[in-house]
Amino acid sequence: MRMRDVARVYAVATLVFFVVAGLDRLTQHTSYNHYALQADAWLHGRWDLPGGPPAYAEWNDFAVFEGRTYVSFPPLPALLVAPFVALAGSPERCLDGLFFVTLAGAAPALLFAALETLRLRGYSQRSSRENTLLALLFAFGTVYFSCAVQGTVWFAGHVVATAFLAAYLLVSIDAKYPVLAGAALACACMTRPTTLLAAPLFLSELLRTRDTLGTRARALTGFAIPLGASFVVAGWCNVARFGDPLVFGHEHLQVFWHARITTWGLFSTHYLSKNLGAALTTLPWFPGPFPGPAAPFRVSLHGLALWFTTPLYLWLLWPTWRNPRRLGVALAVSAALVAGADLLYQNTGWWQFGYRFSNDYSVFLFAWLALSLPRFGHFFYLASVWCVGVNLFGAVTYAKPQYLRYYDTDSAYLHPPD
Repeated sequence: MRMRDVARVYAVATLVFFVVAGLDRLTQHTSYNHYALQADAWLHGRWDLPGGPPAYAEWNDFAVFEGRTYVSFPPLPALLVAPFVALAGSPERCLDGLFFVTLAGAAPALLFAALETLRLRGYSQRSSRENTLLALLFAFGTVYFSCAVQGTVWFAGHVVATAFLAAYLLVSIDAKYPVLAGAALACACMTRPTTLLAAPLFLSELLRTRDTLGTRARALTGFAIPLGASFVVAGWCNVARFGDPLVFGHEHLQVFWHARITTWGLFSTHYLSKNLGAALTTLPWFPGPFPGPAAPFRVSLHGLALWFTTPLYLWLLWPTWRNPRRLGVALAVSAALVAGADLLYQNTGWWQFGYRFSNDYSVFLFAWLALSLPRFGHFFYLASVWCVGVNLFGAVTYAKPQYLRYYDTDSAYLHPPD
């Protein structure tokens, strides 16, 4: 694997993300710069935001506990942006959108490196050109595209976590780098907690490639140490803010659906049917009695179904397993566990173009595609064109006021109203 090829994937992805994001996103701080606000609070020796959030943030997803206002999102992205906040002097002078859009190219590049590693070790029949195609399809043919160009808190979290998940995939192959695998998964978990459930990938590779109890124990210890350290850090952050190591604060979000969190908790089977609907059944709405300016079609801000935005995932329904079969199964199980946890969460991902929580496991699905497909046929390439076209529309139009007529902003409607 040539590092210049990895760099080329990063450069292409980042260039496209920059063009689509636009100058406003890259030359100003975002309205929802929660991570920069948290970093600034740390730099001033505080956990909370004195006086509450700035007016431009519109009280959007802040937690209030015992009269103090907190950023309850997991802390790693705030730690990454903290040096730039320090250099800028304030959150308002820190170009957080530029920072996270620049970082967004890392996930496709690291995914390409992982796919090339699978090829070089004889596990995948994909050529280097096909691996490049898959990495770029991940960048531009999935909901990652519309997330990568936003820079705001929810989407910045996906950008950071997905980069570390791709790194975790890369260093988990053959379980050659236990400490790095544990560190990468810990960083993903400190950004998107449900990604901890991707641990079976490394554990399966450890069992597949280590044949003695001693070597397995040493590798498992190396994997567990950074994860354990991240649990300690996360617990300390939670105690400092909310007095409980297991409470990271979303329970205290000041959102209009707070009552359901109080009643059912953050995770519950109560949310499953609605989340399944958002992930699998939402489609564009064609002209009908919808409020607002006319548009040829509308998209619910609960997001479009995964199979609609990325029909390549349908190929996973008929995998052709090859040796090492256990690796393919581990990818599928890890993706399924993370997806299952996300489907139990109290939110569909509301205000999104497509089902954005799929970013928590999409790199595993693409690796699974690389392993399981005998070849890329004509229908695969046609589906690829569809993927890029649909997600380009989402990346260009989502969260842009001039295109709001294409989106239905009523959270009551997962599907078109009667």
